[in-house]
Amino acid sequence: MTFAIADSLLTAYATNNRINVYLIQNVPEEAWHGKLDPKKGRHIAAIAAHMHNVRLMWLKAIGKTPALPAKLDRADCTKEEVIRAFEESYQAVEAVLRAALESDGRVKGFKPDAGGFLAYLLAHEAHHRGQICMLARQLGHPLPQSAMFGMWEWGTR
Repeated sequence: MTFAIADSLLTAYATNNRINVYLIQNVPEEAWHGKLDPKKGRHIAAIAAHMHNVRLMWLKAIGKTPALPAKLDRADCTKEEVIRAFEESYQAVEAVLRAALESDGRVKGFKPDAGGFLAYLLAHEAHHRGQICMLARQLGHPLPQSAMFGMWEWGTR
């Protein structure tokens, strides 16, 4: 039996999305709209909305999604709205990745290929997960220790 790299990449993207959802579920409510400086910077809700909205930006650029999921309002989205949006944009991006991996590996508008596109998405979202964790801690409402460790349990999530 040979290793199915396409399936492995799609599984990694699915796990990444579940980790995003797990993070949002564990953000304390007190931290969700908190800002260190009321005049600048984003709150956690805005960062989470940005993660979803960047997926939409790529889907629009790629142009293969019949109906794009709705964009999130960075100012006042709820945790439930973000979780629902993550699932919708995940499904749409996963379809693009699957199609690319099952054909010539190219993703329209992204070089070099589907593997690079996936790496970009994973790096982008991991960066923002780190920001969310740090901001919650700086606001005095850190994520539970179990959630901090839980985000690294890729083998069980």
